[in-house]
Amino acid sequence: QVQLVESGGGLVQPGGSLRLSCAASGSIFSIYNMGWYRQAPGKQRELVALILSGGSPNYADSVKGRFTISRDNAKNTVYLQMNSLKPEDTAVYYCYAVITPVAGHLTSPYWGQGTQVTVSS
Repeated sequence: QVQLVESGGGLVQPGGSLRLSCAASGSIFSIYNMGWYRQAPGKQRELVALILSGGSPNYADSVKGRFTISRDNAKNTVYLQMNSLKPEDTAVYYCYAVITPVAGHLTSPYWGQGTQVTVSS
């Protein structure tokens, strides 16, 4: 069974930095896209950043120049380095990955449990 486990959330002051990590574990044959979404109270879940299996990143306009997504394929892990954080970045951040669990089986999206990021003075 595939699991995505996030870590690194917390409380930070405006202008500060945090680094989120998400490790995929279990029976994994292949991982394609990996990324991060976030959901603020009363709002829909939105894409923050996505990185393809070949390494090409994509970012939401609201985080370009401040956030950096990266992945370590050997560790099945995706990272999100968040700098110059703003109060509007406050949300639950969810890890996302498209995974084939076993060769020949269905490729599906998987989600982590979410980690809270709060930006406040």
